[in-house]
Amino acid sequence: MSAYPEPSRVAKSLVVFGAEVRKHRKRAGLSQDRLADIIQFSQSLIGFIERGERTPSRNFAQRCDDALEAGGEIINLWTHITRAASPQWFRGWLDIEQQAHTLHTWQPLVVPGLLQTEDYARAVLHGKPGVEDHQVEKYVAARMERQAVFTRAAPPMLWVVLDEGVLHRPIGGKEVMRQQIERLLTNAASPRITIQVVPLALGVTTGVLGGFVIAQLSGSADTVYLESALNGQVTNRSEDVEAVQATYDMIRVHAHPQHVSIELIREAEKLWT
Repeated sequence: MSAYPEPSRVAKSLVVFGAEVRKHRKRAGLSQDRLADIIQFSQSLIGFIERGERTPSRNFAQRCDDALEAGGEIINLWTHITRAASPQWFRGWLDIEQQAHTLHTWQPLVVPGLLQTEDYARAVLHGKPGVEDHQVEKYVAARMERQAVFTRAAPPMLWVVLDEGVLHRPIGGKEVMRQQIERLLTNAASPRITIQVVPLALGVTTGVLGGFVIAQLSGSADTVYLESALNGQVTNRSEDVEAVQATYDMIRVHAHPQHVSIELIREAEKLWT
């Protein structure tokens, strides 16, 4: 099975989205030019999207929904598009992530997806073999939609442990890294997000072979997502969860407390400025 969604399925979702925008635009009695003036996007982009030839951003979908008084129909369709852009094996994890009250993650190589900027995510996703530019944009949109979990009424607690090397790995270039480090500092200021850094100087080897996430849900067993070079693995087998939890606990023992970690992140920011 391919790690990526079937192009036909994603393309169909884009056509349906475009038709919905066109329906609401005509119902509102607006031309593409007039809608472009209202939402501050180009008429040509509106044309591409209505024909199902471009992937809309969340901002585009939200502005259209507001301007056309669609009552959430357009933004809901956009959510379906981003879900369609995710690999089938990953969709089960998306449901778990949305329901979790607490998420614990260890990342030895990159910033976790829930905290990535668009440009950082784009640079990471460009590194997947055989992925074309238009596919990357769909995957970026899907990743950004996942971050909406923090805007819900009761957002989850997110506990992040990063290897210090993540702060120094030049993904996307200096400006992309500077913006990503700034995002981390903003995230760390949230009462719902804790970020700790494992210093390189300790030479810790626990967990260096791959990142993972532990999701805790009310009334359900903990579930883990294990990253790999091919497809990730999602499991709630008690022995697997216990093994991952033990690994996480051992890694976190070596991590700086948050206030020290934030200083490390600020030092890294200076390197990218």
